[in-house]
Amino acid sequence: MADQMHAHIPAEVLAGRGQPPREPVTDPTLGIPFSHPDQGQEPRHRLVTIGDSLTHGFQSGAVFNTDLSYPAIIAHELGSGTDFRFPVYPGYGGLPVNIELLLRELQERFGKDLDWWEVPLALFHARRFLDEVEDYWERGPGSVVPQINAINHNLAVYGWDLRDVLEKSAKICQDAIATPTDNLLRQTVENNGDRAALRVLPSAGVDRGGTMTLLSAARRLGEDRPDGGGHGIETLIVFLGANNALQTVTQLKVEWSGEGYDDLERKKAYTVWDPSHFKEELRHIAAQVRQIAARHVIWCTVPHVTIPPLARGIGAKSAPGSRYFPYYTRPWIDDDTFNPFLHPHLTGQQAEDIDRAIDLYNEAITDQVRTARTTGADWFLMDTAGLLDRLASRRYMKDMTARPPWWRPYRLPPQLKALAPEPNSHFITSDGAGRTDGGLFSLDGVHPTTIAYGIVAQELINVMLTAGVQFRHSDGSVRTAPVTVDFDRLIRRDTLVNQPPANLDSTLNILAWAQASLGLLKRALYFRV
Repeated sequence: MADQMHAHIPAEVLAGRGQPPREPVTDPTLGIPFSHPDQGQEPRHRLVTIGDSLTHGFQSGAVFNTDLSYPAIIAHELGSGTDFRFPVYPGYGGLPVNIELLLRELQERFGKDLDWWEVPLALFHARRFLDEVEDYWERGPGSVVPQINAINHNLAVYGWDLRDVLEKSAKICQDAIATPTDNLLRQTVENNGDRAALRVLPSAGVDRGGTMTLLSAARRLGEDRPDGGGHGIETLIVFLGANNALQTVTQLKVEWSGEGYDDLERKKAYTVWDPSHFKEELRHIAAQVRQIAARHVIWCTVPHVTIPPLARGIGAKSAPGSRYFPYYTRPWIDDDTFNPFLHPHLTGQQAEDIDRAIDLYNEAITDQVRTARTTGADWFLMDTAGLLDRLASRRYMKDMTARPPWWRPYRLPPQLKALAPEPNSHFITSDGAGRTDGGLFSLDGVHPTTIAYGIVAQELINVMLTAGVQFRHSDGSVRTAPVTVDFDRLIRRDTLVNQPPANLDSTLNILAWAQASLGLLKRALYFRV
C-alpha cells in the first residue's frame, strides 16, 4: 500500500523527505552584481504587479480593500499612489464572500454569543445575506463590468495559478460566466473568480478582442515609453505560484498534478503541482516577463502554505526537532475533539511533502533570477517564503528544537510591536472587547491582514531601494533611506486588528458553525467553483 501511495508522489519530493528546509535567500541580488547604465527619463509607470490573491489584496474570504493591497501600499510610499491603477469591488464586501462582514452582521443581530434558540434565525439571516451577495454580483450592479480606457497597474487575480496567468483573457472569463442560476441551496457567486478578473484585465476600450492576458497587459504598459525607448515600467513585481499548492490546505486534500496540468480545465483536478510541472510552467512565465520593458523586476518566492492557521497542527510532534504535527485540520477543532476518521485533515507527512514541493518551486524561481542577472537583466529576489517562516509562531517560535541554524525571528516594526497583544501567526480571536490573539492572518486563515500586507510591502520596498528606486514625499522631494511604511495609517485602517468581531471567541465556535451550516470556507476559498 505504501509503495502504491508513493507512486503518486513526485520522485523529487520523496527524495527530499527528512532533509532540512530550504534556507531563505537574504541577498536580493543573489551576490551577482549588475552595472546600472544611465537610465534616462523616468518610466511613466513606476510600479506594475503581476500576481494572485496575495497581490490582488484578498483577505477574510473576499477581495474588497484593494486600496490596501501591498502594491497600493508601496505606491503610496513611492509618492505615486494617486496614479496607481487598481480594480475596485464595491458593494456587499467584495467577492466572493466577506467573512468579516458576515460575522459583524450576525453580531449586530444576535450579540457576542449565539444561543441555541437563536441558531435557526441566525441561519436564515446568514442565508439571506449570502443570497443578497449573490444577487448583487450576478444580476445587480456588480454584474456590470466598468469600461476602463487604461490598463491597471495591479494585474492580479485571486485563485489564478501559473497556467491561468499564461492563458486566461477577458474573453475566456466572459465566456465562462454565461448565464448564472439563482440556486437557493448553493448560494455562491458563480464564476466569482472570472467576474473579479474582468475588473482587472483590460476592457474593450483597450483590448477590443478581449484576448490580452495579465502578461500581455504588462507588456503593453512596458511599451508605453515617454521617449520611444528605454522602459515603460520602472519596477515590475511578479508574485505567482501560491495557487499551485494552496488548495491542499483550503480543501485539506492532496492531488499531485499529472497529465493535463497545463490545460485550463483538466488542471482543476489537482491541488499541488509536481515540481517538474511547476518548473515548466514557470519557464513560460519567465520567457514572457523577459519581453516586458521593465527597468527592474522583483520575483517573490512561494510561501509555505502549511504555516497559515487555516490548517492547524494537532497532537504532539513525533520527535524532538520535528517541524510537523501528526495531523493538520481546521483551527476550531481542538486536540481532544479531533478524530482522523471523522475530521478532514492532512497528515504530517503530507505537510512535509507539500513544503518540499514549494521549496523546489522556490529553487526554480531563484534559478530564473540567477540566470537573468548573469545575462544582463536587473532581476531581484524577495524571499516571501523565508519571511513567513520567520513569522511562524507554532513551527519555530514556540519550538526551539525545530529551528534550523539559519532561523531568526522576524523583527516587527515598532508600531506593530507596540500593539497588545503583539501580532502573531495564530488565528485571530477576540474576547468581545478586543483582539486576544493573532493579527497577521485574516478571517479566512490564509490571507494577510492589512498590517501584514504592510510587512510584505516593507520588504519589497527594501528590495526596491537596493535596485536604486527613488521614493518621494508628497511635495515631490526624494525620501532618504530608510524608507518605512506608514504603519500607523495601516493600523487605523485594519478593522480586524482594531476591533475584531466580538463573536469570534477563542474556540472559534462561530466559524465552526458557519462552516458546518453554510460551507463558508468553500464559498470563500474554493476559487475554482
